[in-house]
Amino acid sequence: MKWKKDGFTIRTKKNKMNIPYIHEFISNKSYWAEGIPLAVVKRSIKGSLCFGIFHATKQIGFARVVTDSATFGYLADVFIDENYRGKGLGKWLMEVIVSHPELRGLRNWMLATRDAHGLYEKFGFKPLENPERIMRKNNPDVYKKEIS
Repeated sequence: MKWKKDGFTIRTKKNKMNIPYIHEFISNKSYWAEGIPLAVVKRSIKGSLCFGIFHATKQIGFARVVTDSATFGYLADVFIDENYRGKGLGKWLMEVIVSHPELRGLRNWMLATRDAHGLYEKFGFKPLENPERIMRKNNPDVYKKEIS
């Protein structure tokens, strides 16, 4: 699928994603996946519904949703290149994601963010009402280990 606005395009075709660029950004400029190996980024893209933002042919942003396309979606790896921030692209990206035909009607969405609560609140995201019900298993040093 493809959406256009003000000279920008959002695409979902995985073969259009600039995987080296996505890896570079997530591995070196994100707080959530510093040092993530390229092979892991490739696997994460393969198992997700992906959204790339492009200015002409240059990729300038990305997001992916891990989903069963029926009941649940986990929004991950959302970013806009620093040189393109402040243009409403993050908001537009979220509008496209939450209205995507495979994602409309999901009962539950989740995400984790350190600093973009205001953006996500505009799309109905809220802090957990009962955080004691949610559990996770976290391995913060996994990208520092050799992965086979």
